[in-house]
Amino acid sequence: MKNIYKLIIFIPFFILGCTPNVLKEEKTTLKIDSLNLNIFSNSGDKKYSIASPYTSFDNYQQKFKLKKTTINIFDGEETKYIINSDESTLSDNNKILEMNGNVQLKTTKKEEDTLSADNFIWNIYETNYLLTGNIRFENKNIILKSGKAKLGTDNIIEFFKPVKYIIKNDNNDGKYEINSENAYYNLNTKTVHFNSNDERVRSTIYF
Repeated sequence: MKNIYKLIIFIPFFILGCTPNVLKEEKTTLKIDSLNLNIFSNSGDKKYSIASPYTSFDNYQQKFKLKKTTINIFDGEETKYIINSDESTLSDNNKILEMNGNVQLKTTKKEEDTLSADNFIWNIYETNYLLTGNIRFENKNIILKSGKAKLGTDNIIEFFKPVKYIIKNDNNDGKYEINSENAYYNLNTKTVHFNSNDERVRSTIYF
C-alpha cells in the first residue's frame, strides 16, 4: 500500500518534469504558409529561389522543411533549371538543399530535357548537383537510366555505372538499347560519350 502512495506522489512530478521539454519543442517549430525565398551568393547574385505552399522551420536545427517544393536555379538573370519534388530540406544557413520524392529537373530550353531521380543534393558553394535513385534522363532523342548521376555547371551530366541507354525512333519508342559503364551527356552539344575502365573502349554519339 505504501508503494502505491509513493507512485501516486511521484507521477505529478514526472509529468511536470516532462512538460517544459514538450513546450520547448513546440516553440522551436514555426509554421509558414506559401513560402517564397530568394537565396543570393556572397557577391549578391541570385543563386536560386525556393517556393512551397507548406513549410516549417526548426529554429533549434536551423532547418526549413518544405512540401511540394519548386526550385529555380539561376544563371545570371535567367532561369537555368526548374526542379520540383514532393518534399525538401534547406539547412546549414541556406547552403545545403536536399530534395526527396519524385524529383524532376527540367531545362528551360526550347527542346526540353528532363532529369528525374528519387533524391537531389546541392551545396550552393559547390559546382555539382548530386542525384541518386532511379535516375532517368529523357529528351526527344534518347533515354538514359542509372542509379546515380552528377550534373555540373558545365552542363554535362555524368551517369554512373551501370547505365542503360535507349535511342528513340520516330514513334518515340525505344529503337535499341545499350548497357554500358559511365556515360556523359552534354546538354549544350546534345552528345553522349561512353567511357569504360578499359581506356581503349570509348565512343561518342551525335544527334
